[in-house]
Amino acid sequence: MSESAAEAQGADAAAVERAPAAAPKAKRGFFGRISGFFERIALFVRQVVAEIKKVTTPTRAELGKLVTVVLIFVTVFTAVVFVLDLGLGAAAAWLFG
Repeated sequence: MSESAAEAQGADAAAVERAPAAAPKAKRGFFGRISGFFERIALFVRQVVAEIKKVTTPTRAELGKLVTVVLIFVTVFTAVVFVLDLGLGAAAAWLFG
């Protein structure tokens, strides 16, 4: 059984080695490149519209909770930066004094 498995793996490896390389893309002329450019823009716009349709607006209660969380975070982060600034300022004053 192991010989047949090894032969199968060898056959697979040989098939991979004989597989032709990917053919290079045909060169498109100037108008082909322009057309591709506009196709990519149209695809982008379609994807943006699809994502915008998924957006939901928060309820008044959710909005209140989110505002509260943001204000608390900003207050705590401001306090941390203030304390670090005072500490590093005092350390610099002591060091360079």
